[in-house]
Amino acid sequence: MISKIKRGVSLYSFQEEMFLGQMTVEDCVACAASIGAKGIEVLPEQNMPTFPEISDREIGQWHEMMARHGTELTCYDMFLDTKLRKDRLMTDDEQVASIRRDLVLCNRLGIRNMRVLVFVRPDILERCVPYAEDLDVHMGVEVHAPWYMDHAWILRTVEVADRLGTKHLGLLPDMGIFMKHYPPVFRDRFIRQGARPEIVQFILDQHDQKIMAEYTIYEVAVKLRGNKAEVAMAETLRHHPFANPKRIRDFIPYFRHIQAKFYEMDADCTDPTHAYAEVIAELVAGGWDGYLSSEYEGNRWVQDVQPVDSREQVRRQHVMFERLIADAEALAPAKAFA
Repeated sequence: MISKIKRGVSLYSFQEEMFLGQMTVEDCVACAASIGAKGIEVLPEQNMPTFPEISDREIGQWHEMMARHGTELTCYDMFLDTKLRKDRLMTDDEQVASIRRDLVLCNRLGIRNMRVLVFVRPDILERCVPYAEDLDVHMGVEVHAPWYMDHAWILRTVEVADRLGTKHLGLLPDMGIFMKHYPPVFRDRFIRQGARPEIVQFILDQHDQKIMAEYTIYEVAVKLRGNKAEVAMAETLRHHPFANPKRIRDFIPYFRHIQAKFYEMDADCTDPTHAYAEVIAELVAGGWDGYLSSEYEGNRWVQDVQPVDSREQVRRQHVMFERLIADAEALAPAKAFA
């Protein structure tokens, strides 16, 4: 049987080349289309120079670009700077107004999914649900490491959605929560910064055994008298838990879009870090039908020693997606696709 999972790319994946002026937004869209990734996730604050004052003409240009490449806009990544606004915190009313502004623009762009940053309070989102329903936009709270599906903070959003009986508030998982193995690009960067092989191996072993991060940090910083690079490497463990992939199927009703985080793809088109085979098997078996949207973030770990090639990295991830989806389809019961 054939699943309904679709493939896409977040324009965030090409941040290195766009920052350096090596790729335009249209180059990024063309790259995605060339590998069969038809869904385009946008970050209006980064990708639309006149944000938030986007004219109808500009929106028309985005739609024309999608038509040229046979792609569609799939997700709108919103930001909410609650920390500082004219030297003070934003009030609750200002936060609601900011989110409503994004919902309106999301609707004008014809996008039905909006990524909401994980720190936005559930009670603020509850106030925004009527706007989301009126504009037909799903607000997906990003489940970003170190949070995970069953985290108490995430479950507060689930509780609000259930209590309101709304289909316009839910979750948007970031695959970084399924970091099964320590990223080789992280390891190599810390070695270049002076981490000693024996301490690096200790941290890798601790991660493989899923030892609590704070214990590892203490061992490295105090008992092993780690240097700055070694302590920094140990501290990354705080932010990269390994959530149980089997739990994702239970949350499928709450999300419409997935950010497919990755740091590197090997030459054989495998991800040495994230448990994609396990996750995709659960998605296929659960009959999920949204977009897997590539989110490449490995550039910052290699840019000190080699040119970043985001296009090739994204291409390899989609080769992996095609393979893993086909493998999962061969094993999934037919009822998953009914």
